Amino acid sequence: MISPFSLQAAQLDESPEKILLPPTDPNAEIQEIPPYKLVYVNGACPRTYRVYKGDSMIGVIFQYITHWSNGVDSLRYAEPVDAVVGLDQFMKVARVSTTATEQPLTEEELLDKQFDSLTNDEWERLKRYVPKTKDLVAA
Repeated sequence: MISPFSLQAAQLDESPEKILLPPTDPNAEIQEIPPYKLVYVNGACPRTYRVYKGDSMIGVIFQYITHWSNGVDSLRYAEPVDAVVGLDQFMKVARVSTTATEQPLTEEELLDKQFDSLTNDEWERLKRYVPKTKDLVAA
């Protein structure tokens, strides 16, 4: 007997398209502009690209027929590298301004974050973190 769940699972397994391919996937459409990688997501006009710097995604940019944009300012760029650099600079300024006003998360708060969103510094803090165990009881 075929259940609705097995049909759904079979349909999902046979899907030829992957959603949001990572830059390491051999099927991903990638443009390299060192030190950045642009990974095509979807769209015809505008085409949407995720922008990676190293292993971290810093944002998205859009390719129109006549120009590029990065979604964080209202500028139109002639070349993708200009849109990417504008995005990167904006993210650096945004990071500096939020870092200056916010207190760092505690290790307990870091444990509640999604693993993919942790920075290298946060991972290092968690590696060294030893929770206080005086309230734990063996079951």
